[in-house]
Amino acid sequence: MSIQLQNVWTKDIRAPSINEEHRLPSPAPSDDGGRDPENRGSKDLPDDPYMLRSAVKSNSEIQELRRSKNGKVVGEYHEKQNLLINSLLKPMEEHTEDAKAAEEAARFSVKIAVYTSLFANLALCVIQLYAAASSLSLSLLATGIDSVFDLGSNVLLNYLHKKASRLDVAKWPVGGSRLETIGNIVYGAMGSVNLVVIVESLRTIISHKDGETNAFHLPSIIAVTAALAVKFLLFVYCLPLRKSSSQVQILWEDHRNDVFINTFGVLMSSGGSKLRWWLDPTGGLLIAGGVIFSWSRTIWNEFELLAGKSASHGFIQLVTYKAATFSSEIEKVDTVRAYHSGPGYVVEVDIVMSAETPLWKAHDISQVLQDKLEVLPGVERAYVHVDHETTHAPEHRKHL
Repeated sequence: MSIQLQNVWTKDIRAPSINEEHRLPSPAPSDDGGRDPENRGSKDLPDDPYMLRSAVKSNSEIQELRRSKNGKVVGEYHEKQNLLINSLLKPMEEHTEDAKAAEEAARFSVKIAVYTSLFANLALCVIQLYAAASSLSLSLLATGIDSVFDLGSNVLLNYLHKKASRLDVAKWPVGGSRLETIGNIVYGAMGSVNLVVIVESLRTIISHKDGETNAFHLPSIIAVTAALAVKFLLFVYCLPLRKSSSQVQILWEDHRNDVFINTFGVLMSSGGSKLRWWLDPTGGLLIAGGVIFSWSRTIWNEFELLAGKSASHGFIQLVTYKAATFSSEIEKVDTVRAYHSGPGYVVEVDIVMSAETPLWKAHDISQVLQDKLEVLPGVERAYVHVDHETTHAPEHRKHL
């Protein structure tokens, strides 16, 4: 069973009906004219109003399905459905608590990953620049330039991460989460320095006249091989932590790329010394081009976050379900939007209540829903709009 939801919900999504046996007694009138500050005028819904649990498949049922034709695809589908249903039925507070617990558990390991990468990149930058300068290999020069960017990226990310947490909210009301995104874009644009390696590699290929191989410089190969081994160990260490921190995610991607770049650099430099001279400049050309391509993809992805790319489909499903089942006073969910504002999400939800709902009750229910949405992992800001009908055009949409 699947709840099929779109990235932008519009029009007439009905909240579940509530049977009398499920409805809790209405709160007793209070001294403030019937307003109940604790319950905020909300009546609790059943734990599973859409009966999603009935669609959960047991492990034995999934194994049975896997034996049928196309069983692997069907089994994977139901495993994903089980995860989706468990996510939808989990209380919003539990989502937040789980995220905080995971962050706290990984905090020390993340620090080790960040600072170990920083000091390792500093040492490897010196080693690889020595290897490039002493061997005059264009392939090793390309790996050396990449190591300089590794170190700079590490320092910049660490600085922006600390800076973002200390920004003056009065001066920067949206907070500092976008600083890391902007820093990645600015730093990625500096990767164009690899154009120098491309030009030099092309010049060497075109103008080369003497000799079928280049001079072999063993210390340079050993130095870059040592850097490769260190990068591989850092890659393995960051692998299980990459989902815990955006910093570690970028470091993990960087270490992964460096494993391939350094391996290719050593092979092409050695090939230029032992097989054919043109392997070395060709290696420098390919490595520099690959680095530029990789940074261009990073810049594009970061621009998408700043431009307001939609949140993931699963997150839209979660927000829509939680809004539809938040209170029996919510009759329908009109529109749901969730989109990036930097690495975090901005969430917009339009709900529908009866036209006879008191103002204080409509305000308090929407305010509590907004507060709960804002503590979901990844949500920077949530907006909840209340209406009494769904015949109007979608809210907050500019008409040209």
